[in-house]
Amino acid sequence: MSSNRREFIKQLGAGAAGVSLLWGFPDSLTAYPVNTQKLTRSTSPEAQGVNSAGIINFLDAVANSKHEFHSIMILRHGQVVAEGWWNPYRPDLKHTMYSMSKSFTSTAIGLAVHEGKLTVEDKVVSFFPDKVPQQVSDNLAALRVKDLLTMSVGHEKDSTPEIRTEDDWVQKFLSLPITYQPGTRFLYNSGATYMLSAIVQKVTGQRVLDYLKPRLFDPLGIEGMDWERDPKGIDTGGWGLRVRTEDLAKFGQLYLQKGQWNGKQLIPAAWVEEATTFKIQQPVPADNPGAKEKSDWLQGYCYQFWRCRHNAYRGDGAFGQYTIVMPDQDAVIAITSQTSNMQGQLDLIYEHLLPAMQGKSLPANAQSATALKTKLAALSLPPLPAQKTSPMAAKVSGKIFKVEDNTLNIQTVSFNFGKNSGTLTFKDASGTYPITVGLGKWKEGVTSLPGTPPNLVVTKVRNITSASLAASGTWKDDSTFEMLWRYIESPHHDRVTCRFDGDKVSLQFRNSIVAMNPSAKDSRPELRGQLV
Repeated sequence: MSSNRREFIKQLGAGAAGVSLLWGFPDSLTAYPVNTQKLTRSTSPEAQGVNSAGIINFLDAVANSKHEFHSIMILRHGQVVAEGWWNPYRPDLKHTMYSMSKSFTSTAIGLAVHEGKLTVEDKVVSFFPDKVPQQVSDNLAALRVKDLLTMSVGHEKDSTPEIRTEDDWVQKFLSLPITYQPGTRFLYNSGATYMLSAIVQKVTGQRVLDYLKPRLFDPLGIEGMDWERDPKGIDTGGWGLRVRTEDLAKFGQLYLQKGQWNGKQLIPAAWVEEATTFKIQQPVPADNPGAKEKSDWLQGYCYQFWRCRHNAYRGDGAFGQYTIVMPDQDAVIAITSQTSNMQGQLDLIYEHLLPAMQGKSLPANAQSATALKTKLAALSLPPLPAQKTSPMAAKVSGKIFKVEDNTLNIQTVSFNFGKNSGTLTFKDASGTYPITVGLGKWKEGVTSLPGTPPNLVVTKVRNITSASLAASGTWKDDSTFEMLWRYIESPHHDRVTCRFDGDKVSLQFRNSIVAMNPSAKDSRPELRGQLV
């Protein structure tokens, strides 16, 4: 993970003519049937020149690591050779992409460039003459679309924390001082990607999500996607997209195929080349010049893609959301996960999966392929262990606790315990929010409880008003009930600890983002209740 991104997490934890019918304006777009573009599955990894044993070794290494994988798909020669989801995550579920979203925004810019709606040399201020400050500095006047694409705005720090609390993000971004000449210094800057999204909406009249639908999503058979928005209804661009793992894999395969899909050129090959090749060098630590040899965050930045070692490139998002394109191996790897060490994940790929790719095809190995299939089917993240019930369960079941005033505005909490599950219900002035947990197993549901799901980039607008979750619970002792809430369309989870003391109860929240920083505290208050 880049130092800029780590610092951002730390801050938040603490508190033209076309070549097919597709090219043209919306009224001439080809209509594509959705949900018909499933990727081809290989009969075995060996049929595509991948050693099954190497994938097994990779999965074993993941199991013995501190990385929490949620899904993986491995493609070779255009076919899926291995795929797996760690239960309770599933292939039909979307997943929050965080900065993996940036590569989709970059693609929208490329399509708009091809349609003649803008160029990468256009000045950013030209799109928003009504939002520029009274005095436009020379550096702001010089800022180009290309500088946004390459994360070389010239800011001293990432603009995202500054803009995300405002009502008008564009105006706030344009008001920030640009210290350095645009195009000369790399600084990871999600606000720059947001501005790309705002520019697409300005020149097309459509949100990036809607603009990409007939041009990218429909042809690839991607459906059900959504994207967070700012208070003005502009897609956040640098984060906030939710798609499925197979959608990531398709996106990577499209780029590997130089923008071609089913015989149609969805993205110009020239743009694919331009967008995925070296544009600017990230700062190499002066005290560790050798770091570049081992870091995939120091191989150069492109147009919202990162260069990797081994001549690969990738889109990536915080906590390990990846589309990794490996042209030399004719391979694509898509991953969703939660980790504090994204470099460690890439290292495992290079150590195990890269050498497993050994040519056009390999001799069949039924035993190894069967073992891999079995292992992939058994992937899971275990629920909290089942414990004998506590006498407290019967005492509090059906009872209501009045909660002290709190910033979540929760008024009461109540509990109901059964043999195999338990339900905790929160109530505020707007309604009730029951969450049912399995005892020794996962129990799936949906919640709209305020404060859920955890999100790295909290904004004024709550675009996603409910969250799918799988929950489990256990009695740690006779008076302590702990719950694990996995938000299964997100990288994150919550641990909620309920402590009973006579006629009192306290509830403490700790989300998995702040849990990565031992000194950080969850922004949600401890809830204290008294039996009614």
